[in-house]
Amino acid sequence: MGTEARECVPEQPVRRRWARGREWGPLTALTVVVLVGAGLWLAGRPTAADWLWAAATVAALAPAAWSTLRRLWHRQFGVDVIAVLALAGALVVREYLAGAVIALMLATGRSLEAYAQRRATRDLRALLERAPRSARRRRPGGGIETVPLDRVTVGDRLVVGPGDVVPVDGTVEEAATLDESVVTGESQLVARAAGEPVASGVVNAGAGFGLRATKSAAASTYAGIVRLAEEATAHKAPMVRMADRYAAAFVPFTLVVAGLGWLLSGEFVRAVAVLVVATPCPLLLATPIAIVSGLSRAARRGVLVRDGGSLELLGRARTLLVDKTGTLTAGRPRAAETVVAPGGDRDEVLRLAASVEQLSPHVLAAALVRQARDRGLPLAEPTGVTEEPGRGVSGRIDGRLVRVGQLDGELPQWAAGAAERAELAGRSVVWVSDERGPLGAILLEDPVRPDARRTVRRLREAGLTRLVMVTGDRQATAEQVARAVGVDDLLARCSPQEKAARVRQEAERAVTVMVGDGVNDAPALAEAHVGVAMGATGATASAGVADAVLTVDRLDRLADAVEIARHARRIATQSAVVGMGLAVAAMLVAAAGKLPPVAGAFLQEGIDVVVILNALRALGGGLRRRDVPAATGELLDRYAGEHGGVRDVLAGLRDTADLVATHPDSPDCVPALREVHRRLVGQVLPHEEAEEQHLYPALAGPLGGDEATSTMSRGHVEIRRLVDGIGGHLAQAGAGPPRPDQVTDLLATLYGLDAVLRLHLAQEEEDYFSLRD
Repeated sequence: MGTEARECVPEQPVRRRWARGREWGPLTALTVVVLVGAGLWLAGRPTAADWLWAAATVAALAPAAWSTLRRLWHRQFGVDVIAVLALAGALVVREYLAGAVIALMLATGRSLEAYAQRRATRDLRALLERAPRSARRRRPGGGIETVPLDRVTVGDRLVVGPGDVVPVDGTVEEAATLDESVVTGESQLVARAAGEPVASGVVNAGAGFGLRATKSAAASTYAGIVRLAEEATAHKAPMVRMADRYAAAFVPFTLVVAGLGWLLSGEFVRAVAVLVVATPCPLLLATPIAIVSGLSRAARRGVLVRDGGSLELLGRARTLLVDKTGTLTAGRPRAAETVVAPGGDRDEVLRLAASVEQLSPHVLAAALVRQARDRGLPLAEPTGVTEEPGRGVSGRIDGRLVRVGQLDGELPQWAAGAAERAELAGRSVVWVSDERGPLGAILLEDPVRPDARRTVRRLREAGLTRLVMVTGDRQATAEQVARAVGVDDLLARCSPQEKAARVRQEAERAVTVMVGDGVNDAPALAEAHVGVAMGATGATASAGVADAVLTVDRLDRLADAVEIARHARRIATQSAVVGMGLAVAAMLVAAAGKLPPVAGAFLQEGIDVVVILNALRALGGGLRRRDVPAATGELLDRYAGEHGGVRDVLAGLRDTADLVATHPDSPDCVPALREVHRRLVGQVLPHEEAEEQHLYPALAGPLGGDEATSTMSRGHVEIRRLVDGIGGHLAQAGAGPPRPDQVTDLLATLYGLDAVLRLHLAQEEEDYFSLRD
């Protein structure tokens, strides 16, 4: 693959030079002709100058007339007929310089359009040019062979060399450093450990590594992105076709103004002048440039929109329906809490569960293994592993029979409490037990994306007035997520058919967008005006019917796409209205005899340049989000990484609070209190203090001032007060258990600190850490 990519490199500059020649060649030639004619006229040879200018006029008239006649033959009536009439009129009245300037104007417009189109679509073209065509595959008997990409199958072991494009989706066999910017929009290099998944299309920015293919080339991420890019470059936006619809009114209006100018004055030259300034380049060129610029910009933000029509609809959207799992939530379970039997070890319970689950393909097993590895727990190799579908997995760890899954029989008191806690929180429970009984329970959750609530707010600011969450999950869990992100309505326990029916119902009232990530979302995506697939994690089926794909696993890029679409549509409309308004004003002046054809041609040229350059503004602006400086981004990464340790302290804090609540006289009570206080003072408070001194001041710029972090600073004060309160109770208790009069206030302090800390972490992750790309 790498060899073939390098062989293609010399051809690309040749193609680019040829493309530039086609863009600017006609304009350059016509400019030379007009200037040479001007030189001849100044030298006292007006006849020769007129011959050159007439030749330029004919050179422009012939292809324009042929194109117009061909469109009329196919019953397509467009505004370009005005340009043909203006060129022909200039020849009739012998205004050869005016005809040459019109020809120059048309060539300038086409060259600017081609340049703007090439600039606006360069990101989409880059995707197509970088598409891998072959891969290096390891032979079963040893050695490496280069094979066509369509011969790569699931399970093949590949080699990705330095600088190569990853050919198919797979898992890395060694640590790898990757540049994922083309696929995800993330500018920084990303490190992937052995066993982690990697999407096709990313670039190997480090040493070569092995890759185990998990999808064929046709089903891989990059292939789907390339298909969307090909379709995006092959379609025209509705506003491009809108120019032809406007012709039904604009062409007759132009002919009436030209005819009145001629009729009232008896001077045919006035009619020609009107036709010259009426040439509708703003409508023909500026609007498609703005739309294609929006497509290109959305692609740079990690959103591949299928065509200009979809982008235009996205800019008009008023209703959003969004799936819950994998869209508003992470889509994969996370071990939120580990509850252990009295006297048990939380890390040991998680280690035993993850060790047994290492061989299971179940998604819950992957969550347990990932959690244990993140915490640095040494996993043992299980023996005698058996799995009973729907019940769980059992195996021997260091000679000890461990079972992970459902729990039979009557639950002990601590286990019943854990089950009730999970039910209230909408979490699922995985029980860990041995021959003697249950050892602990691991509570799993599908966490809400940290950027979900911020994205919902931005979507409302962008003009979406109705947001609905649809999910097949149970009502209680769905309601918790709906409240967390702030949607307007909720539809729970709905089948794919019910989702599609709800989308159809909403689409009858307003332009509707549907966002989903799974195969079950495909029917609903197809029913929406604009279907958006979470392509970074979603299924090929959902991406295949979508009008746009988020190639990065971040929901806030959807808000980026909506803001970009509205910005591009606004500039497209602005360019058309302003350009045509100026043209109409010039037409009236020309009809009154105050604007001769030559001056009108130069004026129209200026109008064209102004509106086309205005349309290129769609390549920037319009986004409400603020990018954080690199140094601030590093601080966000640092403190976000420390939240895992703070959550570990929180787990011990909750266990200690439960111990004080149930067994305040236990000899383990005070040692547990002292240990959790030690971790709070030694780990949590320094983390909060460092955020106060370094992170919050750095966020003042991106967030618009110090006031944006003031409430979080107040949270730091409350956290310290509660930690000091625990220390005060320990000082009063001395070596013995807490006094009965202390227990009530101590419990309020412990549970209050647990609640405040959890809320504080969630707010930081939503308001601050989600700013990080």
